[in-house]
Amino acid sequence: MGYRVAVVGATGNVGREMLKTLAERAFPVSEVIALASGRSAGQEISFGEKKVLKVQNLEKFDFKGVDIALFSPGAAISAVHAPRAAAAGCVVIDNTSQFRMDADVPLVVPEVNPHALKGFRKRRIIANPNCSTIQMVLALKPLHDVARIKRVVVATYQSVSGAGKEAMDELFTQTRGIYVNDAATPEVFTKPIAFNCIPHIDKFMDDGFTKEEWKMAVETRKILDPDIQVSATAVRVPAFIGHGEAVNVEFESGITLEQAFDALRGAPGLTVLDRREDGGYATQVDVAGEDPVFVSRLRVDPTVPHGLAFWCVGDNLRKGAALNAVQIAEELVRQGLLVSESA
Repeated sequence: MGYRVAVVGATGNVGREMLKTLAERAFPVSEVIALASGRSAGQEISFGEKKVLKVQNLEKFDFKGVDIALFSPGAAISAVHAPRAAAAGCVVIDNTSQFRMDADVPLVVPEVNPHALKGFRKRRIIANPNCSTIQMVLALKPLHDVARIKRVVVATYQSVSGAGKEAMDELFTQTRGIYVNDAATPEVFTKPIAFNCIPHIDKFMDDGFTKEEWKMAVETRKILDPDIQVSATAVRVPAFIGHGEAVNVEFESGITLEQAFDALRGAPGLTVLDRREDGGYATQVDVAGEDPVFVSRLRVDPTVPHGLAFWCVGDNLRKGAALNAVQIAEELVRQGLLVSESA
């Protein structure tokens, strides 16, 4: 059986990656529809190696008969069009932040909480978590199964692709400009990003944390365990693709390094690359274009009674966005929860 699949925001970084991932994983499609704003309508975009799709206008599109819609157009646009698609009988998998904390919308990482999908019919909307949350909970889940996690302190090192194509262009332009003595004028970011790190992602909240940092805390609790405490510092770094995270975990009971390594090596969606030698760890450059989240530098944290520290890194456009959304669709099919409206 093939499904009619719409990709909303198809001309953006994540939308293009969604199309690429659907083709690479041979998701069973009968038709793929590329949707974007009116100014992008008429553009051509690739699906797989041979097929070219003509982008259609989201505002005018009728979702009736579409089985699945993968959304990544920005939260404000999802707020309008995701419920419209759901009302037409479509299952929406939304990559934006719009619905993540709604109590009746499942927030899903398939390797972590696939059981949550059973609640999707209330709204016919499933939320894709924040990219940084996804890779962190993938690494936390097998550890939490061994010894319950009490507290997590995390610092992220997030690439500019998380802020869109314009952000990637800004890094490129500023980097090139430094070598010809051009002024690095920030437009997308609040400060120059070339050869710099900016401890500011999303809006500041009243308590001094940013919304990106808040997302990591509340999403981890919704996905993994409501009792886990998370303190995050989110930093934008001058890498094009890939998010890194330095994670310190405090457990309620003892866990040995051997137990932790065994749990991580056996977990789906993870690759352990941890050799205590020069270059024996994964970096953003290493994981660009890769599906797994890589865990490196696992060690005991001696500052708490039951603590571990590790580094994890993943491609934020793939597992952090497009791949996770496609895997949600695959899991719906595997669980028999997706019935084709076009059959």
